Amino acid sequence: MTPESVILIGQEAIKVTALIATPILGSALTVGLLVGMFQAATQIQEATLSFIPKLAIMAFTLMTAGSWMLNLLVNFTRRLIGNIPLLIG
Repeated sequence: MTPESVILIGQEAIKVTALIATPILGSALTVGLLVGMFQAATQIQEATLSFIPKLAIMAFTLMTAGSWMLNLLVNFTRRLIGNIPLLIG
């Protein structure tokens, strides 16, 4: 196993992690920004007002994009396990 192959595996793992996290974090960021603007406009400073919508949108995003995320992770794992003989030998 060469240092280049380790770096390539690490880069691909970071890429897969970013692809998996982006939909959930992006939707939470968008909802958080909207709720924050609403709270600033109405001067309502309630913590649950920001937490509940973020939780709901993250659950919805996970339900809609979860199969894609799982498929991406399974494909990466299969490629990684399939390449073990090439990496060792």
